[in-house]
Amino acid sequence: MMCDLETGVCGVAGEEMEMIDFHLPKKSIDLYYVTDPICSHCWALEPVLRRFIVQYGSYFNFHTVMGGLLEKWGDDPVDPANGIFGPADVAGHWREVGEHSRMPIDGSIMIDNPVQSSYPPSRVFKVIQKNHHDEVAYDYLRRAREVLFAFNQNISDKSVMIEILNNLDLDGNALVNEAEQPIGQQLLNEDFHLAKSLGVRGFPTIIMIDEENKGVKIVGSRPLESYVDGLKQVLNKEDIKPNRQPSLSKLMEKEKLLFSKEIEVMYDIEKSEVSSFIEKELSPGRYEVKGILGESYITATQSQGE
Repeated sequence: MMCDLETGVCGVAGEEMEMIDFHLPKKSIDLYYVTDPICSHCWALEPVLRRFIVQYGSYFNFHTVMGGLLEKWGDDPVDPANGIFGPADVAGHWREVGEHSRMPIDGSIMIDNPVQSSYPPSRVFKVIQKNHHDEVAYDYLRRAREVLFAFNQNISDKSVMIEILNNLDLDGNALVNEAEQPIGQQLLNEDFHLAKSLGVRGFPTIIMIDEENKGVKIVGSRPLESYVDGLKQVLNKEDIKPNRQPSLSKLMEKEKLLFSKEIEVMYDIEKSEVSSFIEKELSPGRYEVKGILGESYITATQSQGE
């Protein structure tokens, strides 16, 4: 007799003995996510990209590449097609992206205390990548976007970067100081060269390449199905099996903060269902529900990860 883990039903067991192979299939696909810490459309993509990585990451090696969106403000317009000639023009564009995607963006930081360059936080990302691990660097990128877009802090400011790193239990002073050395820009230039060789002209861009250097390029923030279809094309498979989504409690142990839209996308639920879903999935006292810019979000309390 046995209890089935997936169905929860107890019954007669199957075969008495079977051969098993614990060798994981070799990941033959390289996925390059070309992005920038101040890219608003990359922030809008977060809910979909997280689910794609969680459910299909077993098929590919994930690489985050810094693209260099803003070296500095100068006399030439940064993005004339979108009417962006200076920092103040960014605020309205960001708010539109936030309203459309429902990933909150305040934007007034670009009027009151504008980010002068996306290179400082990008260099910090690269130094974390070198000294620690890709996943740690990706956590930093997420926290930087949170404080910039939703909580209106200037992530090119040294003290802000240090605080983000310290909150990740990293040595903020040491990492930011190292990023200011020539090695920081050297590492960043390597990413710029890679992005250029991949033919990237805007962010976000996701490129999936197989062992024969053939693949697909997907530009802009797209629905989940676009990335799944792209992966199928590169794998030359009509069907691929997604991993099961983690429980909300497991997800919160890692993420610490999730916006309503991110929960909706991960678990295929409507906005009106989020509150009851959270109550069902998380123990009282282990989370707080807050609101910002018309959207709700949850944060883990101190006991969440214990």
